[in-house]
Amino acid sequence: MRLWVDGEDVVTGAVGAEGRGPLAEEALPADGHSPLSARDEGRRVVLGEPECTGGCCGCLSVLVQRHGGVVEWSDWQAPAGRVRPPTFHFDADEYEGEVIRALADRWWQVQAM
Repeated sequence: MRLWVDGEDVVTGAVGAEGRGPLAEEALPADGHSPLSARDEGRRVVLGEPECTGGCCGCLSVLVQRHGGVVEWSDWQAPAGRVRPPTFHFDADEYEGEVIRALADRWWQVQAM
């Protein structure tokens, strides 16, 4: 799964082209409780890891928190030697709408015949 902010792939920029972002089933679980959903109490969400895995160089993670009408991605932790993305601010209604849309779009699920 790729996460784009302002036309930039946030994960690839921080973990490298050979790294990986979150698996869709982790970020968009069937039960509808996505770790990307913003709450008043912030939570750390792992968004990617380098090719060598997070156990080696560390993972890309962000603190996702809602502040009234704004969702903030901040306090990034990046793999060793990688640049941390900047803090991002999103309109809370638009952000939650996009999370709900993504949860409903199960494009990545393949049904067995």
